[in-house]
Amino acid sequence: MDRIAAVERALRSAAPHLLLDVVTAALREQYDVRSVELRLADYGVTTLQVVGEAPAAEPVPIHDSPQGRAFGSQEPFVEPRPGDGPVTVHLPVSVRGDRMGVLTVTTTDDRTRADLLEMQGICEALGHEILIAERDTDLYLLARRATRLTLAAEMQWQLLPGRSVRRPEFSLGAHLEPAYAIFGDNFDWSVSARHLTLTVTNGMGKGMEAALLTNLVVNALRNARRAGLDLPGQASLADQAVYAQYRGALHASVLLLRFDLATGEVEAVDAGSPRMWRLRGRSVESVAFDAQLPLGMFEETAYVAEHLHVEPGDRLLVSSDGVYESASAAGERYGERALARSLSAHRFLPSAQVPLAVLRDLKDYRGPVPLDDDALVVCLDWFGRQPPAGDTPV
Repeated sequence: MDRIAAVERALRSAAPHLLLDVVTAALREQYDVRSVELRLADYGVTTLQVVGEAPAAEPVPIHDSPQGRAFGSQEPFVEPRPGDGPVTVHLPVSVRGDRMGVLTVTTTDDRTRADLLEMQGICEALGHEILIAERDTDLYLLARRATRLTLAAEMQWQLLPGRSVRRPEFSLGAHLEPAYAIFGDNFDWSVSARHLTLTVTNGMGKGMEAALLTNLVVNALRNARRAGLDLPGQASLADQAVYAQYRGALHASVLLLRFDLATGEVEAVDAGSPRMWRLRGRSVESVAFDAQLPLGMFEETAYVAEHLHVEPGDRLLVSSDGVYESASAAGERYGERALARSLSAHRFLPSAQVPLAVLRDLKDYRGPVPLDDDALVVCLDWFGRQPPAGDTPV
């Protein structure tokens, strides 16, 4: 722990672009490491891209690679040692459940379990500092690009809180496609001591028009939430902001959810097209709400909250219409039956991996026909709040 604390102090005082240098020096001194390489997941979460001012290494696929194995499992992966050759260890880099990338180290000797745990602690410290450093340097953001982002996609990714988050009460993962050319779909979350607030947005229009609309909606919802308004109040304030700007010419569909972390009670406002499915046990069912007007259609729309309850073990999936309205070559919509099959088939995957798995299934379902709309999937696993040790649930 003293060694981890020393690295944390060094990282906090380092220049933003020198974080990897600090970690490399610490690992060489403390664990006799020969080489260190940091890779971050690209925006499509298909490859791991090397971090560096002039990266020479080729990207490696997340699927079917040693680095990808550590990234997917979120556990250190030690490659089989080739005779008397070096030992290669891949360590996941993540922050509060948000999978960022992999740190690969080579050493001369096998590492003990205690060594791996300490190195994993250093990776966690590195992940935290990368998030802070991104405020002051483009180094880590550039490493995530397998190709150029459109301007609309740049705006949307900068607006997102992350790709996944984990707390004792829940685990949540989300993904957007096409990753490098999204424009109107978005998700947002905020966690407090008592609540998880989750919003899923589908902005009207294409390209920059949709991106600007969604930026207005998300920031209006954040402003209302931070002002202490309840869920209907948040929807009403964002509705007024959109109408004031566009006078009904554009609107945005939003599903707002607020989870009570202690009880599993959920408050919901359905203001448009994002829809939700629930996997409970082996049964998948659509969760229907009373449809209310999208934000910005008319002046001063009043919104009403509905309520439901989630139980430990429940999995919720929210998708935009670009997912459930997508049609197969035979004309059947993905949301009619195929989405439920996909959710059930991937029930053993962690929530962070489910959105990508569902979107891969959607791609197979559509065949050669490319996506003609944004496709967004959010997956939430509900664990519930466990009683303190020694307490007996009533």
